[in-house]
This record gives sequence, C-alpha cells and structure tokens, in this order.
Amino acid sequence: MGFFSLDKKSRLGVDIGTASIKVVELSKEANRFTLLNYGMVELGAGQDKAQPSNHDIAMGIKAILQSAQIKTKDVVASIPSFPTFATTITLPYLSEEEIAKAMPFEARKYVPVPLSEVQLDWAIVNVRKDQKGQIMPKTSATTVDVFLVAVPKQEVARYQAIMKEAELNLRALELENFALIRSLIGNDLSPIVIINIGGRSTSILIVENGFQRASHDYEIGGFEITKSIAKSLGISVARAEELKRSQGIKDVDTNTVRQAMSSLIDLMVLEVNKTIHNYEDQQKSKIAKILLVGGLANMPDFQAYFSQKLGREVALGNPLARAVVPPGVERFRAELNSTFVVAVGLAMREL
Repeated sequence: MGFFSLDKKSRLGVDIGTASIKVVELSKEANRFTLLNYGMVELGAGQDKAQPSNHDIAMGIKAILQSAQIKTKDVVASIPSFPTFATTITLPYLSEEEIAKAMPFEARKYVPVPLSEVQLDWAIVNVRKDQKGQIMPKTSATTVDVFLVAVPKQEVARYQAIMKEAELNLRALELENFALIRSLIGNDLSPIVIINIGGRSTSILIVENGFQRASHDYEIGGFEITKSIAKSLGISVARAEELKRSQGIKDVDTNTVRQAMSSLIDLMVLEVNKTIHNYEDQQKSKIAKILLVGGLANMPDFQAYFSQKLGREVALGNPLARAVVPPGVERFRAELNSTFVVAVGLAMREL
C-alpha cells in the first residue's frame, strides 16, 4: 500500500475527520467522473466530547454505507497531517533507481523518529521525462526536489483495523492534503493556496507544480468560533451553531453573532497572510490563486469578508468541477464542494 501509486479501479473515498466521517462514491467513464453516492455522520468529537474509538468510527462508516446503499468495498481513506511527517528535500540529479536507494539514508536526516516506526514514500517534484521515460530536470540545474512522506506504522495499522471492522478493503491511505490537491487543482501548475477550515483546526496549504510546497496548521476551526458565539451570547452550543450557519458574518444590525466571530476570523486571516508572504519572499514566486473550502466556506458573507480582510481575491473550491452531479443533487452542490472536498479527492485517486 503506497501513498503515491495509482491503479484504474473505482473507489470509495472515506474522509475520517475529528468531528465527522464523510464518504463519497464516484464512477468514471470516458474520462468523466460521476457522483454516485455520498454520506456523512457526525462523531461529536468537535464538541469537546471524548475522541471516538476505532469501533465508533467503523460503525459510523457502516451506517453511512447502509443508509446510502453503497455496495463498493474498495476504499481509499485519508490520514490527517498531524501524526505524519512531510517535507521537500533537494538531492543531486540522479536516476529514479538511485534516488530510491538513497531515500532511506536521506530520510534519517529529516524524519524525527526511527525509520523502523514509519512507512516511507516519496515522489520527484520538479522533473519531466524524455521519450524513453528517463527523468529530466525542468531546469538546467543539477538537483531535483523530492517530496518525502513518513507515516507512523501504528497509524497505518489503526486505519487497517477500522476498515477491517467496517468490512471494507483498504486499498490505499492518503494524506488529506494530497486529496485536496487532486480534487481542487488537477493539472494546474501555478502557485495556489488552499485554505481548509475544519471543525477543530484550519489547514493552510501552498501548492506549486502540482505538489505541496508549504503547509501550516492553525489551531482554530469552526467549533472554536461556535464556542465564542455561545459564550458571548450566553446560549447553548447547538443554538450558536444554528446562528453561525444562518447569520454568518453579514454586516447588518440584526446579526447578533458577527462581533463574536470576527476576532477569530481575523486571526485566521492573519495566519494565512503570514504563510503566503513567507512563501512568496522565500521562493520569489507570486501566489496566483487562493481557494477556500471547509465547513465555514458557505457561511453567509464569509468568502467576501475573508477576501476583503486578506486583501486578495479568494474563490470557493470546486472539487466537483470535473464530475457529473445527478439532477436531484445539484441543489446541494455548494455544500458538497465545501464539506466533501477531501472525500471527493480520495475517490478520484484510483479511478
């Protein structure tokens, strides 16, 4: 089971988050994806409850499959970035075979735990291939960039156990960021920022030439904003969530939650701004596009507010741009685009 290898069989994408499980089933015909099924179940971890057990997660997945009447058994699942290690390293220009031999030795310099405890994978970032399939640098430089991933073996074993209990075949594990890149960016090689606002944290990902070049996780997400509203107004968390979704950040007198939300969102914008400026200064590369996904993306006026505070144009991500959506589901496209973005990318992986 690798983190970069692909095959052509169709898959389920299963995104196991801290607060929910999301499942997407795609088919592919004539180079076109079709959305067949999707489903989600809340885990409750985002509301200060105990972290769900492997059994709870497996039962949640089975509940989605039963409710959506999904029969497919082969699965690509996401693994969050926080227990993993990923970096880009620069090596002398070598053949793929020589790089493969060198990687275990090079990885020891960067991976902060014994290599016996992790599963390694890597991909060459800045190369093209000649007519004989031999790698060639994209520039005249004598080095190549290699993206290195190390995933703890205990995490791999955990996901294997979950899928076994859910009676599914885990064909691949993939970092969330890889799925985001596939579903949102496709073949676009320009420098792009993806802002993924989850329940408990916000991921800021910079992609160039189709690969992750920088990332930053910020420990404020949708639930922190909900708690701020609840505390400010003296209401329940459930009621605060309702108001957040209905009123959003609209600048009107009747909006009772804007003030409680704005300070946290402004801090989020500050983190994004710092990450972008650091990358542009270090790489001498101008960000071409900023995409916003996650649970808050469709909140009233959130996109416009975020863009105005950042001082840059911000677009909503569209992971289903390359997919056919059944007519009855079309009205849910905006929610699907923001909430199921990782699951869509996972399902696209091995089609």
